[in-house]
Amino acid sequence: MEKQSSTLVSDIQLRNRTSFKQTVQNSLTMAYRGLLKIRRTPEQLFDVTFQPIIFTLMFTYIFGGAIAGNVQNYLPIIIPGILVQTVITTSIVTGTQLREDMDKGVFDRFKSLPIARIAPLAGALLADTFRYTIATVLTFSMGYILGYRPEGGLGSVVIAGLLVIACSWAMSWIFAFFGVIARTASSVQGISMLILFPLTFLSNAFVPADTMPNWLQWFVKMNPISHLVTAVRELANSGTMGWDLVISLGGAAIIVAIFAPITVRAYMRHA
Repeated sequence: MEKQSSTLVSDIQLRNRTSFKQTVQNSLTMAYRGLLKIRRTPEQLFDVTFQPIIFTLMFTYIFGGAIAGNVQNYLPIIIPGILVQTVITTSIVTGTQLREDMDKGVFDRFKSLPIARIAPLAGALLADTFRYTIATVLTFSMGYILGYRPEGGLGSVVIAGLLVIACSWAMSWIFAFFGVIARTASSVQGISMLILFPLTFLSNAFVPADTMPNWLQWFVKMNPISHLVTAVRELANSGTMGWDLVISLGGAAIIVAIFAPITVRAYMRHA
């Protein structure tokens, strides 16, 4: 019996030694699985469909007159801010769903399949880019309905959207790490919100930094979310690319360089 068990383990390990091409194919298959889950339970998209609409309407009409004098002048400020806040917050779902799958034993079943062990993790990260895209399109669409007309042109708007999606994907590695090491999905969400809540609201996403107290402005100006929001505003409103774009992409690359290896290592140990 022992011999059969060791033979089975060796067989599984041998089958899991996949090539790079097979790993990519397995990851895409797992990403497709994630999209099928969304189709079967469309309520998973409530955060990326209703949140951009509700937040855009709420912040625009509450703060528009007080901050910019009227709604039309406030739209170039708030739409990029809402976009970044919505999509970045959506990246939390990566960690919570990862933890839920691990708790349900889904990943234990994947171990017995002849697929790359990293594929379920990579597939989950890829599938969530679909959620980011929906949130991005809906936010810009809602802004257009309210009268927002980006002067940077369609090309710059697309680049701005891709920038937010790329940075959110980078952030999702942090929450994927929490998803692997945390004990419950609720703890992943709680820890993630403790990080994102001050980062998004103590930024220039909703109000200009110079309207805040001096002691708070230094944090707001150093906040990576503020750099991302400024980069999106510059692209969408004037079609320009400044240092904030470079800082945002550099920050995203640093996050991936740090958290991708430790997330994969933790995943291989726990999954």
